[in-house]
Amino acid sequence: MGLNTTIADNKGWNLAVSIKDVNKWYGTHQALKDVSLDVESGRRVVVCGPSGSGKSTLIRCINGLEEFQKGDIVVDGVPLRPDMRGVERIRENAGMVFQQFNLFPHLTVLENCTLAPVLVKKVSKIAARETAMKFLEKVRIPEQANKFPSQLSGGQQQRVAIARALCLMPKIMLFDEPTSALDPEMVNEVLDTMIELAGEGMTMVCVTHEMGFARKVADSIIFMDAGAIAFSGTPDEFFNGNDNARVKDFIGKINHA
Repeated sequence: MGLNTTIADNKGWNLAVSIKDVNKWYGTHQALKDVSLDVESGRRVVVCGPSGSGKSTLIRCINGLEEFQKGDIVVDGVPLRPDMRGVERIRENAGMVFQQFNLFPHLTVLENCTLAPVLVKKVSKIAARETAMKFLEKVRIPEQANKFPSQLSGGQQQRVAIARALCLMPKIMLFDEPTSALDPEMVNEVLDTMIELAGEGMTMVCVTHEMGFARKVADSIIFMDAGAIAFSGTPDEFFNGNDNARVKDFIGKINHA
């Protein structure tokens, strides 16, 4: 069995994500090994680890973007089985922000943000536009609403991607290395947006190597190694006095990068 990890300090809170003994294979390669993890509503969890440790695979399994062969995942009370039943309901409640923005290049910023609410949630176009503008203001780029993605910087595109995810009014936000494709000077503008979301109590699971963000925002840090959870604890436990050799090595490499 894998490490059973509960991210919570208040037993009365609702469970946002529950993962139990999840296993994932790509052919003969086992990418996830008996991963178990509970995330309480309102908590911010950072998932880190070396390349190939299973971080992105885990977060993509939560949103049904990757199939898994064994175990159970429940998101906001909706079970997702290995046969992918429940995936559409889960995607309505769990917003996803990717490394590469994934904006539709032929649509304006506003159209990118209103497409899913109109098609998936059957929201009126007027209401969808109002909601989109509200979230574009939240990520501080309402003036870009009528531009196309190619006319924006990488940081602006990623903030549009965050606004687009928020337009579906998700209860949980999943971030898969959201700053890894950005130039260094654009990283902070995206992290600042994420920090603001965290401050408003949004449940967040974020795969990232941005350790400054982890220190400032995370309630808990998960360290993955070779497809398994090798460490779970508070930021203080992670950064200070940690006797896990793999964690020490990882922190040392990050600090000297």
